[in-house]
Order: sequence, then structure tokens, then C-alpha cells
Amino acid sequence: MLVSASTADDAGVYLMDDGRAIVFTLDFFTPVVDDPCDFGRIAAANSLSDVYAMGGTPIVALNIACFPENELPARVLGEILAGGQEKAMEAGVPTIGGHSVSDRELKYGLAVVGTIAPENVVTNTGARPGDVIVLTKPLGIGILTTAIKYERLSADEITSVTDVMASLNRVASEAMLKAGVHSATDITGFGLAGHALEMAEGSGVTLELSLADIPVLDGAEEFAATGIAPGGLGTNRHYFGRRVETSIREGDARLSLVYDPQTSGGLFIALPEDGIEPFGQAMLKAGVDWWTIGRAVSAGELPLVIL
Repeated sequence: MLVSASTADDAGVYLMDDGRAIVFTLDFFTPVVDDPCDFGRIAAANSLSDVYAMGGTPIVALNIACFPENELPARVLGEILAGGQEKAMEAGVPTIGGHSVSDRELKYGLAVVGTIAPENVVTNTGARPGDVIVLTKPLGIGILTTAIKYERLSADEITSVTDVMASLNRVASEAMLKAGVHSATDITGFGLAGHALEMAEGSGVTLELSLADIPVLDGAEEFAATGIAPGGLGTNRHYFGRRVETSIREGDARLSLVYDPQTSGGLFIALPEDGIEPFGQAMLKAGVDWWTIGRAVSAGELPLVIL
């Protein structure tokens, strides 16, 4: 076992007898949007993201579904599976069946297996002082999906946040490998702060992030200011806030975004200084956005600083 649960990384990595390694992960959750097909697409992209965060190439997947068969028509499950298959096919990953159970609460996701050369394994514990920190999707997904539940988003706004969640992290994964990545993780339920802390503490560095440079989805900051936010945001802030140094006032709505739990968020990557140009060129060529949001420095009093 090259990577196990001991480092709270995104996926496990197992060395095969012939010198190759496999990356394996599993993820599923309850719906974050109303459209079944979109839910399937988002859940599949989220599951595949764990393999991409490790620098791996996903090769095969299995469906996992919990379905309230007495409350929803079977066609809903069919649409969810179709959405998941659509996204898996975009990634070049066949889904070869899976398993479902009857459950009062709908859930869906994928178990994914990928491959990787052992020397190319990327973990969340390899950041070094001097590394530049980049992010590949804006924050605010948790807040906006909560706003969907309150029927506060228009159809176009729902489509916009859905497209962000359903976009694959494949291009960023391939780009970071070519750029000599030192460390990476994807931003999901623990929010930016939680996953950044895992990297900082696992790597023995302090991460200094600029709040002004962190991208935010349209409307998310405004909703946060009015108190529309998922319960997980407060939980993350309570649990991780004591390890975060900042001079920004606690009630600042934008600051709350760093604790917002993301569904299928972007990659959070530590690159060497000379890796920024090739990474940026690869992302530009593919038409994928990215942002420089901070640096890794020698370990200070606290592992995460928000400036």
C-alpha cells in the first residue's frame, strides 16, 4: 500500500507485482440539484476527481445507488445512471454495472479504479516552502446549492453552478503532472480551509492564502451575507477555524467562503515556481480556468494563514 487512509488523502494507491500501481476510491452522496441526470453527472465527476487529484488515470467504474423505490419512479434512477454514464464516458471510463439497495434517502456515486506510475503518485503531503498554490474551480458551491433548495436561483444560475460541479478535473491533473507538481488535493466537504490544513499539516509547512485572490462563484458571497449557507459551513468553521490565522473579521462574508463545503470542487495544487508557466500554458490551451491564490512557506505558529 503506497497511500492509505493514514494521511487522509483523496484515494488509496496499491503497488502491483509488475511495478504498476492502481488508484482506487469510492464516493456517493444525496442530490444537490433537482434534475436526476445532472445529479448523476455531478456525482460521477466528483467520484472521478479523487483519482485525478492523485495524478492517476481512471480506467473503470462501478455504480453505487441507494434508491427509495416506493417513493420515486424507476425512471428517475435510470436518468441518474444515464447522467453518471455520460460523465464517465467523457472521462473515457466504462461503467461495468454496480449495486443498488432500497433506501429511504436517494444517494448515488461511483467506485473508481485508476492506474498510475508509482513515481508519479501525488499526495496531499508533499508541499514545500516556496511552492505556489493554485486553485482550479471557484468556491461557493455549497452556498449556491443551498440557495437552490430555497428556490433563490434562476434556471440560468442553476445551470451555471451545475456546469461547474459537473466539469472534470482531468485537464488540471494532466497539467500539474507536466508542471512537476509537489502536492495536490481536491476541494470537497471540508471546504478550502479543511483541505488546505490537511496539506499544510501533512507537509510540515504553512500555507499563506490571499482571500482577495480566491475565486468565488457569482452570488455566493451575497447569499452568505444573508445567512443562506449549508450546515457544513458552520461545522467546518468551528472545527478548522482555530488552526487558521487571519486578521479579517470573523463576520466577513467572503471569509466564510473558505469554509463552504464544496461538491465536486476544483484541485488545490502546490507547484514549484518554475512549474507555473507550463501549467498555465496547458490550462490555457484547454480553455480551463485557474487562479494563483497563495504560497507555501516554512512552518509558522499556525498551518494556514488567510491574508
